[in-house]
Amino acid sequence: MTAPVLVIGIGNPSRGDDALGPLLIERLAAQDLCDVELLTDFQLQVEHALDLTGRDEVIFADASVESAEPFEWRALQAEHDLSHSSHALSPQAVLDACTRVGVMVPPLANLLAIRGYGFELGDAPCAAADRNLCAAVDFLVGYLRMKADRRQD
Repeated sequence: MTAPVLVIGIGNPSRGDDALGPLLIERLAAQDLCDVELLTDFQLQVEHALDLTGRDEVIFADASVESAEPFEWRALQAEHDLSHSSHALSPQAVLDACTRVGVMVPPLANLLAIRGYGFELGDAPCAAADRNLCAAVDFLVGYLRMKADRRQD
């Protein structure tokens, strides 16, 4: 059975703070979360649209140099944008791919943009980014548990 919520952590663990998405997934995996599937990838591709089949909600988690500290949470809508390529897509373009191929109406979607600072190859995440990650994990665990409680009512 497909879990109603999918969290996709995006990023490259070898590029400093770009590891924030995958690290979030690692920390969520250590929690006791109901009805949540966790997935990591270096970047989004059109195939990720198929991962949204049967979901009530998808949460894209990624490092960002533009977000406020410690993180930003915002709703996403399907949007045809210039990121359509054979190599990488934006979360909005993945949602758009759902509708373009006629597979489904995309689920509720949110972006958790975690503030990062350095993205150099071979660097570890910096201390400030780790603090932002801790705040994002706390927020998301609370959010996911609240959603699970509502589904059980």
